[in-house]
Amino acid sequence: QVQLVESGGGLVQAGGSLRLSCAASGRTFSIYAMGWFRQAPGKEREFVAAIRWSAGYIYYADSVKGRFTISGDNAKNTVYLQMNSLKPEDTAVYYCALKLRYAATMTNSNLYDYWGQGTQVTVSS
Repeated sequence: QVQLVESGGGLVQAGGSLRLSCAASGRTFSIYAMGWFRQAPGKEREFVAAIRWSAGYIYYADSVKGRFTISGDNAKNTVYLQMNSLKPEDTAVYYCALKLRYAATMTNSNLYDYWGQGTQVTVSS
C-alpha cells in the first residue's frame, strides 16, 4: 500500500504562484511515476504533469507548459508542482497520483494506482 499526502493549496490572485507538495509513504520502493491531475467543478479530471521516477522524464499538459514545473525528490519520496503565472482557469482541486508499473502513457488517470486526497487551488481574477 502507498499513502499520498498533499499540501500547499490555497487562494491566490491571478498572476501569482503556489507550490504543491505530495509525500508518498509505504511501498515507495517500486514507484514508476508520480503525477498531478486536477478537477474543476462540473468538469472531468484532467492531466497536469507527471514525472517518471527513475528516468526523470517529465510530461506536461499543453495548458500548463511554461508556467508549471514538476520535480521530484527521490530521497523524500516527494513530488512538487510549482505553479507560476496562475490563471482563474487553473482553479480546481489538484490531486497527486502514483503509478507503480510501466504504461505507454502518463496522461490517463485510470492507469495510476494511488491517489491523494486532493488540495484546493483557487485563483481569483
